[in-house]
Amino acid sequence: MNKDIIHEGLALFTDLYELTMVQAYFEERMTDIAVFSLFVRRLPARRNFLLACGLDTVLRFLENLRFSDTDIAYLASTGQFSDRFLVWLRDFRFTGDVHAVPEGTPIFANEPILEIVAPLPQAQIIETFLMNQIHLQTMFASKARRVVTAAKGRPVIDFGSRRIHGIDAALKAARAFYIAGISGTSNVLAGKQYGLPIAGTMAHSYIQAHGDEASAFYAFATLYPDTVLLIDTYDTLTGVRNVIDLKKRLGKDFLIKAVRIDSGDLLVLSQAVRRALDEANLREVEIFVSGGLDEDAITDLVSSHAPIDGFGVGTEMGVSGDAPSLDIVYKLCQYAGQGRLKLSPGKSVLPGRKQVFRIAEGEQDVRDVIARADEDLPGRPLLAPVMAEGKRLSDEMSDIESVRGHAQSRMSRLPPEIREIAIADSPYPVQISTALSDTQKALIEHFTPQNTLQGSLCAKGQIDGTR
Repeated sequence: MNKDIIHEGLALFTDLYELTMVQAYFEERMTDIAVFSLFVRRLPARRNFLLACGLDTVLRFLENLRFSDTDIAYLASTGQFSDRFLVWLRDFRFTGDVHAVPEGTPIFANEPILEIVAPLPQAQIIETFLMNQIHLQTMFASKARRVVTAAKGRPVIDFGSRRIHGIDAALKAARAFYIAGISGTSNVLAGKQYGLPIAGTMAHSYIQAHGDEASAFYAFATLYPDTVLLIDTYDTLTGVRNVIDLKKRLGKDFLIKAVRIDSGDLLVLSQAVRRALDEANLREVEIFVSGGLDEDAITDLVSSHAPIDGFGVGTEMGVSGDAPSLDIVYKLCQYAGQGRLKLSPGKSVLPGRKQVFRIAEGEQDVRDVIARADEDLPGRPLLAPVMAEGKRLSDEMSDIESVRGHAQSRMSRLPPEIREIAIADSPYPVQISTALSDTQKALIEHFTPQNTLQGSLCAKGQIDGTR
């Protein structure tokens, strides 16, 4: 398990300009080794960190990247590609190296999530897929981690598949949510593909299809004795009384695990339902709630001491409503052994291969340093080789439980104010090493004439990363 449904036949999932640039590289014989870095320029307004996710999908894609006969025929039909280039493309394989932070690692702005080291055409042509998948899955995992934090140890189930933007996104979301700490998913296909726990209750339509609510509860409990009953189809308090009556009817065969409330004032209703269940000596029956929940709503319920045992979260987590996109980029930072950078204001790029060192004090991580890859600094290096010559180096971190455990372990090491959903008074410190800064400054001087406005801004340290 833990395999994507589609990781073959996606060679054409790329922007046209990737292919036209690659043809130009081919014609110019620009095939020296390039280094591309994938990172997020700045965190969304309501994020203290991001949780890296999507690496497994990327590695599977790179291992299986091929252009089929039909792909080649389609490209030929566009009239934009030479026969010679299409022959080369037919035999295309990714033979490069990948260095990456493990999935489930907390990351911060400007830190490489992964770096590709490969011949320039190979490194260029994969940009669209890499950005798409790392962006999507990191966004999902980061949102889900906030929901898990808000729940304060109570289980959260993913209910998002019906409103997430597409089938692929829903499946990848379920995996990312689980890595972030969500307890399970209602998506059965995701359960099959990734080995995730699946969970579900019942819909209002089941209740409505029966003559009355009590009959629906009895029929469902007979078939699924330890189920969860949805009690708000008509009236929540009437619904819980029907559950209590079901206990009288079934006697020792009553094994109902929980009731679910999907609408209304969840604080007031959960309190009333808890009282009714307790008075009926059904203290073992838990209360599960859903309906428009996000981390803020869950925080309000938990802080109000609502007697709620678990949450079902769908739309807001599934579309990451408060931060539906990340400022993620994939940039050339070295070619043919020479550093490359971009100097546009607000869009600078750190040159060369890099490493991130996470520095701890005791059991807590306190700051990061982005450095050159050849530096040996104090702290734990985050990026590790995960693919060499187009082959994955280990399957260890593709195991979903290992990745989930890694995420939990690394999250626990962050400062408490960074882990919480409220915006920290001070962001987590990320510094640039002296050696990397010096390399960047030297390249700025090399590439930018000082008599230009751009050169003047660089010299004064007014472009990101040069201060």
